[in-house]
Amino acid sequence: MTKRNKIIYWISTIWLALGMLSTGIVQLYKEKTGAGGVDSVTHLGYPVYFLTILAIWKILGTITVLIPNFPLLKEWAYAGFFFAMSGAIFSHIASGSSVNEIFPSLLLLILTVVSWYFRPAGRKIISEYVTFQNAAPGI
Repeated sequence: MTKRNKIIYWISTIWLALGMLSTGIVQLYKEKTGAGGVDSVTHLGYPVYFLTILAIWKILGTITVLIPNFPLLKEWAYAGFFFAMSGAIFSHIASGSSVNEIFPSLLLLILTVVSWYFRPAGRKIISEYVTFQNAAPGI
């Protein structure tokens, strides 16, 4: 991995983690206003208890993306972030939200894709498969 790619990975991952963690905390405490707060979620037509589910997933996903090892779990975390943010974008579009309301979800979606794309080989599932194949040829 080049130094440039490593820098891109860590910058995007840190910003992704900060974004997911901060919105997860807001959602966990069910703040009335703010990005992903009660007002936003009810405006989109979702029940308030959905905030708790999203908050727990975001916090656990953030921890998973940041800790070393567990590449399969990381894939699930990235997929969860992708589904949550793309779902938020489409929910905002369907409910007629302004661009200002869509932008945070779009930014987190972009950070998810960039972080996933630039992740080091040790954080990819394929690297385990290749390592296993090299250790036991013929399997």
